[in-house]
Amino acid sequence: MNKRLRAVAVSAVVGAVVFTAGGCGSDDDSGGTAAGEADGTGGSSGSRQPAETGDGAAPRPGGGHELPGLPDPAEAAGLLAELTVAEPEPMTGYSRDRFPHWASVDGCTVRQLVLRRDGEGVEVDDECRPVSGSWFSAYDAREYGDAGEIDIDHMVPLANAWRSGADAWTDDERGEFANDLERPQLIAVASGVNREKGDQSPDEWLPPAEDFHCTYAVAWTSVKHTYELTITEAELTTLTDLLGTCEA
Repeated sequence: MNKRLRAVAVSAVVGAVVFTAGGCGSDDDSGGTAAGEADGTGGSSGSRQPAETGDGAAPRPGGGHELPGLPDPAEAAGLLAELTVAEPEPMTGYSRDRFPHWASVDGCTVRQLVLRRDGEGVEVDDECRPVSGSWFSAYDAREYGDAGEIDIDHMVPLANAWRSGADAWTDDERGEFANDLERPQLIAVASGVNREKGDQSPDEWLPPAEDFHCTYAVAWTSVKHTYELTITEAELTTLTDLLGTCEA
């Protein structure tokens, strides 16, 4: 396990952590989810508190929440210069189950915590399932009033991480990556655009909402740097261009 990965912990995971294989609700390259899954909908309001977003957070355009651990664009440019450029590793042995998620924290899953963190006026039932609220999806700059229309995206998709170094991690280390609430790795977005993204890198896919491109590049670069993941030449070129569009 590399030195940066040792330093990364799931901030809200205290005490015993329980992982559920695969995860409830689609995120990056899952290919969809059954309607009405327990993590997203149903029940009456509850009283659990959302996770803290941490220091260094930056607001999402038009949204009511902050991405945790997001550096400023100038810092991100420096982080990008430190990344290793390499060809992708093969997908041999890859499975989403090799990235155990979602972790259970005091009766809420990490997915549920992100839904609460990223939403406005979110109320949950006794099982921490959102029953009301609204969510601004930064990828398509639209607001949604139904948690069933929202996925929790891994900013750097699990399959992309596998190809760029996570294939050498342990499953526990991959679980930390997949449940990371301290970094800008998890974001609630519309399921449609999330599934269009799949496991593609920024040179292959970008959010339709161009106003989010700077933040997207900063977040992607930060996550890759934190976990010492590699990037491709095409990825480097695109990220450099995107960071160049950020306002000073």
